[in-house]
Amino acid sequence: MSVRRFLSTVIAAVAVSSALALVPGATATAAANPCGFYETGSDAYYNHCTGDGSHVVIEVEVWGPNYERCVGPGVSWLGSASKIDGAHYVGRTC
Repeated sequence: MSVRRFLSTVIAAVAVSSALALVPGATATAAANPCGFYETGSDAYYNHCTGDGSHVVIEVEVWGPNYERCVGPGVSWLGSASKIDGAHYVGRTC
C-alpha cells in the first residue's frame, strides 16, 4: 500500500469516527444493550441476542431462591437492579 493510499485510509477512518461522535447515542446504544445480563443505574435486563427467533431459559439470581424464566429475542426487563444479582442462560430453549 502506498503512503498516499495509507494516509487516505487513515483520514477516512478518522472522519467516520468523528462523524459518529457527533451523532447522539450512535455508539452508546450498542454499548448500552450488550448480549446477556446487564444493569443500568436502576434496572436489570437480559438481552437474548439471536437471529433465529429462539426463546431460551435463563436463571435469574436474586436475594433468595433463584428462579428460571423464558425470554425471547431482544431485551427483557428482569426487575430492579437492587433486587437482581445476575442472570445467565441455562442451556435449553423454551
